[in-house]
Amino acid sequence: MSIKQDNNDELFPVVDEQGNIIGSATRRECHSGSKLLHPVVHLHIFNSKGELYLQKRPDWKDIQPGKWDTAVGGHVDLGESVNRALEREVREELGITGFQPEFITSYVFESDIEKELVFAYKTVWDQEILPDAEELDGGRFWSVDEIRENVGKGVFTPNFEQEVERVQLIS
Repeated sequence: MSIKQDNNDELFPVVDEQGNIIGSATRRECHSGSKLLHPVVHLHIFNSKGELYLQKRPDWKDIQPGKWDTAVGGHVDLGESVNRALEREVREELGITGFQPEFITSYVFESDIEKELVFAYKTVWDQEILPDAEELDGGRFWSVDEIRENVGKGVFTPNFEQEVERVQLIS
């Protein structure tokens, strides 16, 4: 059995803060403290009860292993549009197709090791969600109260906590 890990040689576009492609770099280069700005997509999935679906990041991930995070989060591949990346990531991670994304915002997120241009969306989905066992350690819907109770306790990724606050995702 091989050890799972991200493909460090995967090519990402390098962009300016408006999303214009100015170059390319590998995952390894983008996640090594270089602060090369690269685009990512996030999808927040609510059910009709107002609960928010979160994914559990696997322990083998190079960024924030084992933490709960945005329902879908993924990199835009070199040569791929943001919309196509969103559709691909949602299908790959949760088996969902035919959803109606609503654009929330875009912003720059920076941590100690990376800098991302985040394109954040939301949708309502009451059908079955099938988290990909190769990509995720599962997922579930969380009530707004459950999320509030766990913010700041190391349960969620910093990206998720900052985005919830930034876009006032839960009120």
